[in-house]
Amino acid sequence: MPTFDTDHHTTTCFIMRHAPTEWNGAGRIQGQADSPLTPIGKTWAACWGSQLSGLGLQRILSSDTGRAVATAHHINQTLQLPLSHDARLREQDWGQWTGQTMADIRTTQRDLFTQQENRGWSFCPPGGEERLAILTRSLDALREAGRRWPDERLLVVTHEGVLKCLVYHLAIIYSCGRAFDRMAPYHLHRLTITENDLRLAQMNALAFRPPAA
Repeated sequence: MPTFDTDHHTTTCFIMRHAPTEWNGAGRIQGQADSPLTPIGKTWAACWGSQLSGLGLQRILSSDTGRAVATAHHINQTLQLPLSHDARLREQDWGQWTGQTMADIRTTQRDLFTQQENRGWSFCPPGGEERLAILTRSLDALREAGRRWPDERLLVVTHEGVLKCLVYHLAIIYSCGRAFDRMAPYHLHRLTITENDLRLAQMNALAFRPPAA
């Protein structure tokens, strides 16, 4: 493995969720399965490229799942940046619950779902993946990105589950007991990596505007 000199370098990561998909519209859990972006999702992602053009971004890093890759490509039609993918930024594996709706799960497997909800970071769908595993692999991915691209400004395209794990974990660590905002949908969040120290610089740093009618 190559080594990287990270002394006194800061990498800035602007992290976001992929654009809306067909399963999002149907309320189905995608996990590590996939469904295509909706026509609106494609339009939104193309519009986001223009909204992101003033941030001085130098590279895009995305999950290797199709919906994240498609979102990154639509954004990059405007930005024209080097684009990489990392499997560690995938959504949580929802196992047997993949493709189902949350309403169905709460109705047909209410006791099991409640039991899992109460496990916190150990939440794990049957045959799926624990939340803590998502946090661990996504932290590893971003720390490595900081070592590979010191002092660069990265756009990271990932998934809601990954975002919640990363952003809320870092918010809790550095809030020192103070209250903090909730993540807003379709917002950009800013993280910094300094010598392997990953910090939440700003939650809800940028709201994506809907495309003009």
